[in-house]
Amino acid sequence: MKRFALLFPTLAVLAVATAIPAAADDYPSRPIRVYTTTSAGGISDIFMRALGDELSKRWGQPLVIENRPGGSQNIGTRACADAPPDGYTICIINADPLVYNQFMFKNMPFNPETAVTPITNLYHLIQLLVVNADLPVKSIDELIALSKAKPGTMNYVTAAPPLALYMETLKKDKGADWVRVPFRGGGDAVNAVLSGSTPIALVGEGNVIGQIQGGKMKALVMLNNIRSPNFPDVPTMEQTGYTGTPSRSWYGLFAPPGTPKAMIDKIHRDVVSIVSEPAFRARHLTARSLVPATNTPEEFAQEIKRDRATAEKVIKDSGLEPQ
Repeated sequence: MKRFALLFPTLAVLAVATAIPAAADDYPSRPIRVYTTTSAGGISDIFMRALGDELSKRWGQPLVIENRPGGSQNIGTRACADAPPDGYTICIINADPLVYNQFMFKNMPFNPETAVTPITNLYHLIQLLVVNADLPVKSIDELIALSKAKPGTMNYVTAAPPLALYMETLKKDKGADWVRVPFRGGGDAVNAVLSGSTPIALVGEGNVIGQIQGGKMKALVMLNNIRSPNFPDVPTMEQTGYTGTPSRSWYGLFAPPGTPKAMIDKIHRDVVSIVSEPAFRARHLTARSLVPATNTPEEFAQEIKRDRATAEKVIKDSGLEPQ
């Protein structure tokens, strides 16, 4: 009897170990829920819907997008962290809630270092500062001068803490007069600039390329020192005399912690395969001013770790206190 009793734990472990690969073999067998941390209509939402369509063709299951914007993207990230780790929830998340927010806020609703499991980086954003076309400025220096001439009347939107740090550095060093206002996503930022209610935005180029080309917005500065072939005459931060650390803003794919490795590997393999296809890349990345950045889960985890260390230094050097 004792021998049989000793065997039971071993058999139980073997059953669990063999169940996960078996589950991965027929995975997915039902719809996949996808959380985004931004509002509908933003660049990450549009990209994820395109990627979801391609994954659905391969998997034979729909991917259902759920937008969870707000809270500096902490709301959507927490929803991902709290989801069941069964492989049927994946999430597209920006760098900010996992890299910057812990140094910007006194209280976080999750631990950024353990809240989610990396699958792969997806892309880096080409970012720029844009203004409403009716604003009588053509450069960052003219924008600063206008803000001084109209104190207390100008505001800006950005979802990215490093971009807000850029604006606050200019405010401190150049005496600019502007205020950051909250917004829920790239689509909301575009509408705010177009209406003139918030005339300045720091956003991904893909969100506003049509508005700039259509003359409804003006681009003043490339914010992460990545030159754009679409706007070769727009200067980089370095060319405007700014010497701070440029923003690195990416969107990556994640799963809730504890999601089986076999499922993580399958998602990673299929996503990288799709993003590597020339036609998909040209239509959904290059045309939207996104820089492909796929890597392995392990490489992505190390990239996040390095970015977090840089973020801590940037925010400390800025003198900003957590709110």
